[in-house]
Amino acid sequence: MSNTAKKTSIDGMLRDDAFKGKTIVITGGGTGLGKSMGTYLSQLGANLVITSRKLDVLQKTAQEIEQTTGNKVLAISCDVRNTDEVDHVLKQTLATFGQVHGLLNNAAGNFISPTERLSANAFSSIIDIVLKGTVNCTLAFGKHWIKEKHPGSILNIITTYAFTGSGYVVPSACAKGGVLALTRSLAVEWGKYGIRTNAIAPGPFPTKGAWDRLLPGDLAKKFDFKNRVPLKRIGDHQELANLAAFMLSDFSGYINGDVITIDGGEWLQGAGQFNGLEMIAPEMWDMLEQMTRAASGKQLVTS
Repeated sequence: MSNTAKKTSIDGMLRDDAFKGKTIVITGGGTGLGKSMGTYLSQLGANLVITSRKLDVLQKTAQEIEQTTGNKVLAISCDVRNTDEVDHVLKQTLATFGQVHGLLNNAAGNFISPTERLSANAFSSIIDIVLKGTVNCTLAFGKHWIKEKHPGSILNIITTYAFTGSGYVVPSACAKGGVLALTRSLAVEWGKYGIRTNAIAPGPFPTKGAWDRLLPGDLAKKFDFKNRVPLKRIGDHQELANLAAFMLSDFSGYINGDVITIDGGEWLQGAGQFNGLEMIAPEMWDMLEQMTRAASGKQLVTS
């Protein structure tokens, strides 16, 4: 790895009291990226509400974050596919903290498979969690803010293949693409209510549990994401937490309807038709240059 690609320790970017008095709800907040983002928001003073289907995991995470930050964390079991459970989260949040200021739609599901191997139910299971779940939470919180004439911030975690598409994760690509459309549509429609709607498209930010399920066995080693990223490294969770906190904060108050990509340039490298030529060794380029000159009979212009 070159000196320019070496990663140093990442610090938090916002002032310590940036979220003091603010209440943020995170779906899928018990593990992985949700836990990392929630921990940082709590460090910044936020009243934190974390949800997922596994209450025992949520309670353990809530206790860990509280011990780390000294701020209250409310753990509520919720299946985002169930509107009654989503409504319960909103009611419990208001009963505990009085107000809610931000919603971070992070709950997701995914698996890698050739699409022709998928049943309709397998396809629906991802759509229901990722797209319908995000819609359920967004509607519940958005309607509350509109009714109470209270501004709010919605941040959706999507992925770069939401706007490029990707084989072998087609249900997720379809669902995340729908969330992207939802983000941009509501930014226009709900802006007049003081509700901002934005998204983050992360690249490789591995978490042991999720990635072990997505790429089991030796597959993760064979599919080394560092080789797909121009910066030649994976993302640090604090980098994503910094961006999420900024996007939810008042510091980004004029950003609405945007999608911020944080992937080290991965999707751009994959998008260029000839970007894969980085795999060619220097001596091979010398040979190719000689072959091209011989074929054209002209001197190539090189830098």
